[in-house]
Amino acid sequence: MDSLTIKELQSREEIIAAFPVINQLRTHLDENSYLELVMDARDRDMYQMAALYEDNEIVAVAGFKPMITLYYGRFVWVCDLVTDANQRSKGYGEKLLTYIHDWAKENNYQSVALSSGLQRSDAHRFYEEKMHYEKVSYVFKNKF
Repeated sequence: MDSLTIKELQSREEIIAAFPVINQLRTHLDENSYLELVMDARDRDMYQMAALYEDNEIVAVAGFKPMITLYYGRFVWVCDLVTDANQRSKGYGEKLLTYIHDWAKENNYQSVALSSGLQRSDAHRFYEEKMHYEKVSYVFKNKF
């Protein structure tokens, strides 16, 4: 019987172990850049990571952080959510996102928000139809 567990990633080793799955979403990062960014975001920005394990193997990873803005109030921002390409359509993304929803409620946050690349139509369908998210804005970026 398969054993599914969700664990908050704390140690450097746990965070590194999640890299092969995260790298499927964040392809521009190498392992060192990834580790540096995660550690910095944890120290400065309350960033947290959680992984869904199936029989002790990471099959999905989420990164999130609590935030407060005038628009959303107290909310949790999902920075990263990815299921291993070989493990998709098994409900793992739903389980991790539900974990984040539960974390937000337990910690007195009012909502969960995220952005998703314009080209990711399958992800958009998942967020809207399965997880009941609404499109509320566009995200704009100015890179310098």
